[in-house]
Amino acid sequence: MINSKQRAVLRKMANTMDPVIQVGKGGISENIINETRRELFDKELVKIAVLRNVPESVREISDLIAGQTDADVVQVIGRKFVLYKRNEEEPVIIL
Repeated sequence: MINSKQRAVLRKMANTMDPVIQVGKGGISENIINETRRELFDKELVKIAVLRNVPESVREISDLIAGQTDADVVQVIGRKFVLYKRNEEEPVIIL
């Protein structure tokens, strides 16, 4: 679990990032979960975009993906959200 100061640092870092994963009308598939796990392992901080034709809310999708990947939701803005998961073996981001 991250505290508010850590969350602020992560939000600042994510501000300049581009989304690396998109959730489309097919919703959350196993491929999206696996790709998110890979990106979190490599980078620890991942921005994900949700397309407009997805019936679920962005908050629901972010909570579901975060739950399945054991990540923390850093922020949800518009159709994008940011996830963080610390890599215990080789940390990339030092909070």
